[in-house]
Amino acid sequence: MLTDLKPAFVVAWRETRDMFRDWRIIFPIVGLTVFFPFLMNFTAKQVVGYVQQYGANLLATRFIPFLLMIVGFFPITVSLVIALESFAGESERHSIEPLLSSPLTDLQLYLGKLLASLVPPILASMLGISVYLIGIYRSVGWTAPPLFLLQIILLTSVQALVMVSGAVVISTQTTSVRAANLLSSFIVIPMALLIQGEAVVMLWGTDEIFWWIILGEILVSGMLVRAGIAHFNREELLGREMDVLNLRRSWSIFKKAFVGEAHSFKEWITVEVWNTLKKTAIPLAFSLLLLPVGLWVGFYMSDKIKVSPDVLNLDQIMEMNAGIASGLREIGFISPGAVLYIWLHNLRVVLLATAAGVFSFGVLGIFILLAPLALLGFLAQMATVAGIDRWNFLAAFTLPHGFLEFPAMIITCALILRVGATMVTPAQNQSISDSWLRALADWLKIVLVLVMPLFLAAALLEVFVTPYTISFFLGR
Repeated sequence: MLTDLKPAFVVAWRETRDMFRDWRIIFPIVGLTVFFPFLMNFTAKQVVGYVQQYGANLLATRFIPFLLMIVGFFPITVSLVIALESFAGESERHSIEPLLSSPLTDLQLYLGKLLASLVPPILASMLGISVYLIGIYRSVGWTAPPLFLLQIILLTSVQALVMVSGAVVISTQTTSVRAANLLSSFIVIPMALLIQGEAVVMLWGTDEIFWWIILGEILVSGMLVRAGIAHFNREELLGREMDVLNLRRSWSIFKKAFVGEAHSFKEWITVEVWNTLKKTAIPLAFSLLLLPVGLWVGFYMSDKIKVSPDVLNLDQIMEMNAGIASGLREIGFISPGAVLYIWLHNLRVVLLATAAGVFSFGVLGIFILLAPLALLGFLAQMATVAGIDRWNFLAAFTLPHGFLEFPAMIITCALILRVGATMVTPAQNQSISDSWLRALADWLKIVLVLVMPLFLAAALLEVFVTPYTISFFLGR
């Protein structure tokens, strides 16, 4: 395998050597990378001096590591333009033809460009971190714990890999550097939001979560590399001139995938929808396995949060549940309006989870199933503190509407996984947009025929039947 990848390293070495020969590339990266840590050192010194006047040393000890993380992230955003220019820029300059006509395979060429684009961001980040650590030690005498420093180095490296992998994918699918730079917002903004989440983790002092973040980013970067390789086509790079938004063609592709070969509504329901559901068999099986996982997460989190039995009074809970149906009727919950509200709420969650799943390869779509299950498991485990059997609690709050709502959630999760996986699945003679349109057409079929009716029926049962189920199981 190393022999097969040797040409990729040759391409990476050639590209990297050419970049480091150009002072217009090196000077901005090195200059900004060195200047920014000095600025952060000055900021850290001022903040530490200010908060120590009021004895807030904990804030200072958390703020300095946060700046270290920012110092490592900043050079990646600056040098991201190298990855965005890797294919799109050479296509504009017409300098990529000799490389594309070489005997290199698509895999070797793509990995070579990817590795070359990865070297400057990582080197710049390591330089920035080193300058910051030296400066902060000379300023306030702070040194990073070895384990934390290892986490920051790994975190910075995988963030560079994620951003560069995404940028190279964009570069192969655009016809100009201008378009690639604009599309890079879909990389920079999510990573900036992730940095904010990491800052919260750091300020709370839960550094062990960083290992899970690192693992998640490694998986995402692997899928991005897979997506780039799956949809890389040198013939398209040579022949593509400009991407034109052709709504008529897009609608034609979507309509054909939605209708399929059916000639009647009955044939569409019995043949096309059924065939589409069979394509989702593997994601459905995976989603089904998430049911016990979600409950286990809820049980685990409940065990972590210890609640005194005095907080939960069993007699009061039983008395409250005994009259829950009449109480909900008085406030207007048991009404057609509540059914419509619950149904529309579930559909809104489906749309938001699908949108998130498209940009996360379906990963975020899993939370549409895991989150409510984990919450239900958490509450069921908490109920045991009050002396209520957890399975009675689950039966009370999930029967009978759960028999319809859980299948709808499982199907939705499977559809989102399939739509998200479309990007990393090679498709012959299809672009990424064409594959997505066909996957979204399949998604809409199942949502209209199965998901929406199941959620509506579940909402009816949840409003008109479940309150009496709660009273039956818990009101005695």
